[in-house]
Amino acid sequence: MTVNDLDINDIKAGLDAGSILIVDVREPHEFAAGHIPGSVSRPLSQFDPADLPNEPGKRIVLSCAAGVRSLRALAFAQSAGLDIDSHYIGGFKDWVMSGEPVEH
Repeated sequence: MTVNDLDINDIKAGLDAGSILIVDVREPHEFAAGHIPGSVSRPLSQFDPADLPNEPGKRIVLSCAAGVRSLRALAFAQSAGLDIDSHYIGGFKDWVMSGEPVEH
C-alpha cells in the first residue's frame, strides 16, 4: 500500500490552494459535532470507494479523528483500484489542538 502522510501544514497549504478535498471518514455524529471546513463526510462504517467525490483538479485526502480510520479507508480505496494515497496523519484532533477553525 502506498501511503502519503500529510501533516497540518500540508493540509492548510492544500486547502488554501484549493488543490485538495478532505474526505472525513469519521461517523456522522462526529462529523456533525465539528469538522475541517470544506470537508465532506463519507463514514468508514458505510465506506464505498465508488461513492468518493470526484472534483477535477483536486486530490482526495482522507481524514478521521487521529489517523487510524483514514488509513483503513485508504486501504479500501486502493484495493478498489483508486489512485488515492494521502491521509491527514494527525486528523481532526490535531486540527482542533492547533486552534484551526471548525465547521458545524
